Amino acid sequence: MENYRVERDYLGEVKVPYSAYWGVQTQRAMDNFPISGLKPIKEYTYAITMIKKAAAMANSEIELLDKKKAKAIIEACDEILKGKYDDQFLVDVYQAGEGTSNNMNANEVIANIAIEKLKGRKGDYSIIHPNDDVNMGQSSNDVIPTAIKIAAIELSNNLVNALKELQTAFYKKSKEFDKIIKSGRTHLMDAAPIRLGQEFGAWSDLIKDSILRIQTAKNELKKINLGATAVGTGINADPRYTKKAIMYLGKFINEKLVQAKDLPEVTESSSDLFNLSSALAVLSTDLIKIANDLRLMNSGPITGLAEISLPAVQPGSSIMPGKVNPSIAEMVDMVCFRVLGDSHTIELSTQAGQFELNVMEPIISYCLLHDLIILSNTCKVFSEKAINGIKVNKQHIAEMVEKTPGIGLALNPYIGYEKAAEVVKEAVKMNKSIPQLVKEKKLLNENDFKEVFNPFNLTRPRKLKKRK
Repeated sequence: MENYRVERDYLGEVKVPYSAYWGVQTQRAMDNFPISGLKPIKEYTYAITMIKKAAAMANSEIELLDKKKAKAIIEACDEILKGKYDDQFLVDVYQAGEGTSNNMNANEVIANIAIEKLKGRKGDYSIIHPNDDVNMGQSSNDVIPTAIKIAAIELSNNLVNALKELQTAFYKKSKEFDKIIKSGRTHLMDAAPIRLGQEFGAWSDLIKDSILRIQTAKNELKKINLGATAVGTGINADPRYTKKAIMYLGKFINEKLVQAKDLPEVTESSSDLFNLSSALAVLSTDLIKIANDLRLMNSGPITGLAEISLPAVQPGSSIMPGKVNPSIAEMVDMVCFRVLGDSHTIELSTQAGQFELNVMEPIISYCLLHDLIILSNTCKVFSEKAINGIKVNKQHIAEMVEKTPGIGLALNPYIGYEKAAEVVKEAVKMNKSIPQLVKEKKLLNENDFKEVFNPFNLTRPRKLKKRK
């Protein structure tokens, strides 16, 4: 018995593995694009499948699709959504524009599963046709943008949940460390003191701001172009079908979806996807800054800053015994570098569409959804394996803040900038603390001395006296 079947399209005949549920157009795509070995992200495939299920339900209800066919299509979609046919979606990420190959991959797999349910043989599209039945009322040009948005909405929700955990972790540490005074740094040089809790509080607020940006960008994705079909004019999409299909899709993902008012606009532009990607880029730049600050604060333990200790999660060297590295923070940097690169790819892809369609959406889909996944996982690991377990070297921090020249600025309102600069310079030269030198030189009376060098007064605004 032959291990393949022959299928036909308007370009000719193609051999398809007998056991495969995909068909001729999927096979052509697999043969044409052996590029990276990267396959579609599962959530993207499932989003396309949800669209097919919603379409079958809607078209059946308005009596455009035979109910027996619709039932088989819906059952096929349900089985795909349970993960039973993940190995049937193999088209490379780098493919022909717009994602027609992904759409047809879904159409053919769903059709052939449904055909078998109706006791037919795979490839007998007289029973259920990939285009005429599964793709009824649709085009790749409205299915693919809608699928990307559905997957992005769901993955954004996961990311927001992970970010809330991370934000909470920073907030708790800000409270735990609120009474620890340390040397601030600007230009990597000693600066005015700051409370360690203030640093962690700032990071908590940075994450909170990113949550708001991502949620705002996500909400824009709820305007979809399903029903736009080829160029946004809606040809071949019955308005009754569109309304019902969008309603069902919203129920599937528990979100209120609406058809965009200007279908040509949403069909030709991917700017709303780029907007979400931009929010991820801002988040990534903030995460890089935070991770690098933590790496510096953790540096040492003898020759670095050694202000904090990040949890040890693995040995840090194959040759240096006992060495421990800030492994989680390093991972955060690498993930965020990838996201920033992907954001530029999405930016270029967004501007590369022509006229009524952005054909670059397959790479937009992969980059955006992949970024949402890796950022979600990263934020969860960052909070659980790094932030929650941070310890502080309190004695070392106290010794450094007493010696730092940065506290010299507190003298400005009392003795003036020039005199304060002389004190700072002399203290550094003589390896003395500034409070010690001020006391020796009797530059302040006892009350003013206590006021100036009160640790908390060094880290917050206070009412000043007029200098004599």
